[in-house]
Amino acid sequence: MKDKRILYVSSEVVPYLPETEISSMSFEAPRMVNKQGGQIRIFMPRFGNINERRHQLHEVIRLSGINLVINDLDMPLIIKVASIPKERIQVYFIDNEDYFKRKATLTDEDGKLFSDNDERAIFFAKGVIETVKKLNWAPDIIHVNGWLASLLPLYLKEFYKTEPLFTESKIVTSVYNQSFDGALDNGMLAKVNFDEIDVEATKLLEQPNYNNLMKIAIDNSDAIIRGSKELPEELDTYLNDLTKPVLDYFSIEEFADPYTEFYTNTVLNS
Repeated sequence: MKDKRILYVSSEVVPYLPETEISSMSFEAPRMVNKQGGQIRIFMPRFGNINERRHQLHEVIRLSGINLVINDLDMPLIIKVASIPKERIQVYFIDNEDYFKRKATLTDEDGKLFSDNDERAIFFAKGVIETVKKLNWAPDIIHVNGWLASLLPLYLKEFYKTEPLFTESKIVTSVYNQSFDGALDNGMLAKVNFDEIDVEATKLLEQPNYNNLMKIAIDNSDAIIRGSKELPEELDTYLNDLTKPVLDYFSIEEFADPYTEFYTNTVLNS
């Protein structure tokens, strides 16, 4: 992976949030590529329960300051950055007072999904892409982890399809068993279609549940990784029927060689 550029976009990364399959792999995979001489960037949301002082987050003024239009509203984008201790890995945080200041991630103290998670997902996708554009950093691979990041492949393939920085980028999505009950706001489809994204590409968002969000990500990716040993049956069947490359599940102890081979021989050559 020497000198290859890989952009990791994740809803959660250790050490900033607790250990889960997603947060652990979103740290271990970049660390592996970094050790192999690859260039990596990690993006995640700046949730309000991330301790900025302990993790030494600071705002990057030159990257902040643009407004993203979400459902006809201007929402300021703030970019913060921190370094993972001992790893010399930088993590970029997508922030906005309205969407990410609350002291929680995706649910309230009663376990209920936040009503604006759909807008947070749109903001996160657009925020990552706009920031990478400002960095003028063209990734060879964009690796997506977690359902809050699931709109990124759709926006890259549709809203930003004429953006030259990403014309050679390959999109990989890892599919996990970390889902949610119910669905996001039923106005999500209209909010995405406000960005004039092809209606055919967004039909699944008529019912924005976990499986459909992941199908949207799968449909707009070049390759897929099974991030969990067991997946929801509906997604399992969906992956089995795909014609695009799918890498089977590998545990965190054994993933390094299969991921490297998949990136190098399958994704970059597809």
